[in-house]
Amino acid sequence: MTPDILIVSLILLAAIILLVTERFTVDVTGIGIIVVLMLTGLLTPKEAMGGFSNPAPLAVAALFVVSYGLVRTGALNFVSRMVIRYANGSRLKLMLLTLLLVGTLSAFLNNTPVVVLFMSIVMTACVRFGFTPSKFLIPLSYISILAGTCTLIGTSTNILVSDVAAGLGAAPITMFELSILGVPIALVGGAFMLMFSDFLLPAHDSPDIDSPSSPELYLSELTIPADSSLIGEKPVKGRLESRPGIKIYEVYRGQRIFRLDVTRIMLREDDLILVRASADEITRLLDQRDVSLPSCSKPHCFKALHSGVSKLVKVLIPSGSKARGTRLRDLYLADFEDVSIVGLIRRHEHYSWRKGNSQRLKVGDVLLVQVNEASLATIREEDDFIILDDDVVKDIVNWKRAPIAMVIFIAMIIATASGITDILTASFAAGFAMILTNCLNISDAYRAVDVKVIMLIIGTIALGSAMQKTGADAYYAHAFLGMFQDAGPHVILTAFILLTSLLSHFLSNNSTAVLLVPIAIATAQTLNVDPRPFIIGVAFGASACYATPIGYQTNLIVYGPAGYRFADYLRLGLPMVAIVCGGAALFIPEFWPF
Repeated sequence: MTPDILIVSLILLAAIILLVTERFTVDVTGIGIIVVLMLTGLLTPKEAMGGFSNPAPLAVAALFVVSYGLVRTGALNFVSRMVIRYANGSRLKLMLLTLLLVGTLSAFLNNTPVVVLFMSIVMTACVRFGFTPSKFLIPLSYISILAGTCTLIGTSTNILVSDVAAGLGAAPITMFELSILGVPIALVGGAFMLMFSDFLLPAHDSPDIDSPSSPELYLSELTIPADSSLIGEKPVKGRLESRPGIKIYEVYRGQRIFRLDVTRIMLREDDLILVRASADEITRLLDQRDVSLPSCSKPHCFKALHSGVSKLVKVLIPSGSKARGTRLRDLYLADFEDVSIVGLIRRHEHYSWRKGNSQRLKVGDVLLVQVNEASLATIREEDDFIILDDDVVKDIVNWKRAPIAMVIFIAMIIATASGITDILTASFAAGFAMILTNCLNISDAYRAVDVKVIMLIIGTIALGSAMQKTGADAYYAHAFLGMFQDAGPHVILTAFILLTSLLSHFLSNNSTAVLLVPIAIATAQTLNVDPRPFIIGVAFGASACYATPIGYQTNLIVYGPAGYRFADYLRLGLPMVAIVCGGAALFIPEFWPF
């Protein structure tokens, strides 16, 4: 091992540790990789900054814009509504429609907005038909991942694999090259989930659903203002608890807490009531001015709600969020104008502001937040939060532009698939057309791009260049082959796919792909075989991250709302990993011979 290879190896190890532990956000890690590579002299500034002119991250950024244009105009909503209309109370039909529609859309679109949109639709269907959401939401995430391996633009990972491979002398992946194997694997995986997910997944009580016939319920604290008509009434068996969807647990009066004796007291001014109610019911109470919310440090926060322009929305803490580890009361979101945090949902537990403000936030936590239209836009600009509510999508759509957005999207697919132009040109043209036709404005376009992901991609591209320049990729390839001294290329390909899948469960799948493609090509060259099977193997292996909630963004999105536990992902995820990796190992050599 040369000194340069040792330095690259240490940088690689440090990057892996930082990505796994999330000590810093992924964009900071990406920038740090670039800085260290320049400081150590392994790459010149021009080489280290090469990722900024690399077609792959630019194409990924443009596709973010195109996907957001489709969501912004509501072009996907008419498809999503078909789920409830045609499910007609059948669990099998609901699962089948979800798998088919999400699978089709995710083959061409960024799957995060697709999953967020359909999660709300599926949750609504579960409430209406009396189903358990935990039986549906993991399959919803998994089918979006499966579909991503069907086309070049199905996931940014495929674009990165294609571009890195092309930079090393291999032919780029074409639009539907992966379909010959990706579609059959997706069909088999979808059929498996259709038949066995009901048996493998537990029937958790969702934190967002109290009963099959009830809406989503939240713990909240309400105070009795001086002009409330509820003063002098009993909280229990009075007008307040007689309202549908309201359950009163405690009443706080000064230093006293009424629990068992809550039925005997009369409400007074400034009493604080701990209730469980739907967001709509809380909103109606506030509109009638019989109660107010005490958790906001800015009293003017609730004036907008009383005028009917505010709402209660759910906000997810995603992986990589700076909010992770912060106490709820210290969260900077509460400092935004006209934003109030009402409560916290953590798997099966609900926390009101009083009970939960000292909790340190974790990945997968869901906040119940009161916002108005302006503050919604502010939250959307933050990378540290994901808004889960379907109402948000409905509020921002520009329905009249939906056909135009769909035409632009289809034209991009045709232009790329037919070879008229490359994916970078087509995606940039499509994104530009979305802006010109007012499907979204330039601010929306900037907001659509996940800068953290782009910076991580650019950083890992620089690290991949350093591996190639120093010969570290060939060194790692020889070390890998040393574990399979007399094995043939089929066995080594299988091991490489499994290694890629394993790493993608703990690292970003984009990072895994960028780092392993050079090693895959070097491995094939050492074996004197065509590197194509190994390149395709990395593409499939990097997306085979089903066994943990942190392996893929969509896995995390469904984690909290369905009340999943870590082990639930293993139950269905391990068979899915076996299907994808096994199918890839068996049939890649058939379609892409050595």
